[in-house]
Amino acid sequence: MSAFKIHDQLLRDCHVLGRLERSHVLLHRNALLHWFILVPETDHLDVLDLEKTIRLEVVGEAASLSFVLKKRLSYPKVNFAAIGNVVPQMHLHVIGRKPGDSVWPAPVWGHLTAASSYSAEQVSTIVDLLTTDCGLRENG
Repeated sequence: MSAFKIHDQLLRDCHVLGRLERSHVLLHRNALLHWFILVPETDHLDVLDLEKTIRLEVVGEAASLSFVLKKRLSYPKVNFAAIGNVVPQMHLHVIGRKPGDSVWPAPVWGHLTAASSYSAEQVSTIVDLLTTDCGLRENG
């Protein structure tokens, strides 16, 4: 595998928070919902093509983000998907949802038209949560 690079579209759409053992962790810039994106370091395009042990580790990382969304950020529901039609690089969406959010009960894709931005302090607080609860570390 050549030097790993996160797809430019993901970099435009997200804050880069750090990395876990297998994946880089991004936060979608739209602060109306906590929307994490995991980008595993792989050339595979689909999560189901990963070797079983690695696939389980990547899904485990998504589960740790789900824990933070539910237990620390009070979301009763988490949407989890790996679509990759617009951005072909493998990436997994882990999104906190709750009744009454800006697009409930519709999916966020194509429906989240309103926008709100995170402050630097809010991003820092999220990084601290993920560092404590998920073992997030700096990229590199």
